[in-house]
Amino acid sequence: MKKITLFFLLFICLSSCGSARKINNRIIDRPIIFNEDRKELSVQYMKEHYGLEQEEPRIIPKMIVLHWTAIPTLEKSFKAFKNPRLPSSRTEISGAGSLNVSTQFLVDRDGTILRLMPETMMGRHVIGLNHVALGVENVGGTEETPLTKAQLKSNIWLIKYLKSKYDIEYVIGHHEYQNFEDHELWLEKDEGYRTTKFDPGEEFMQKIRAAIKHLDFKPVPQKNDEI
Repeated sequence: MKKITLFFLLFICLSSCGSARKINNRIIDRPIIFNEDRKELSVQYMKEHYGLEQEEPRIIPKMIVLHWTAIPTLEKSFKAFKNPRLPSSRTEISGAGSLNVSTQFLVDRDGTILRLMPETMMGRHVIGLNHVALGVENVGGTEETPLTKAQLKSNIWLIKYLKSKYDIEYVIGHHEYQNFEDHELWLEKDEGYRTTKFDPGEEFMQKIRAAIKHLDFKPVPQKNDEI
């Protein structure tokens, strides 16, 4: 009876937290809820913000966007992305749709990499570019929980891994997204939908770029560049 009870408690925990399954030596598959509701909201988002009419919210990745969650723990960060609909507390972006924020990957402070959703399904993590962008969120980023060396190493590994699978042209920090406003990849139709971002910071991005220099990604366009 004791063994049965322990098994039942473990099952409940896994069900409530999301199932976790290692898919290779470095990535653990732990999906958020990606049901029909989320798919419909994603398709609607793509139509309203990018003018793209698709039956499924599939993307062809052209860039990787690095973020921090500004949330101190893995579980709380996972919870922020888990549900399909944006919580009422996110008033600063609620006017741009009911689709919850989401990202393809989440990196814990110890360097553990979680895949939260199918890589070629659109997540909502960067204005104007979600239709071509893979998102990598890093747990923490606050003064009390700065990004770690383990996270840096995992981000570098993940970028190389994704570059080997997709035709990735850019790797950017979230704080650099507005530099693409005049770029051919930028499709945002809502001129009033912008937020100021600081993640994951210049220092983190400098270290990333030094480590991936040999992969010859395109430079981030300057704000006044003619493209």
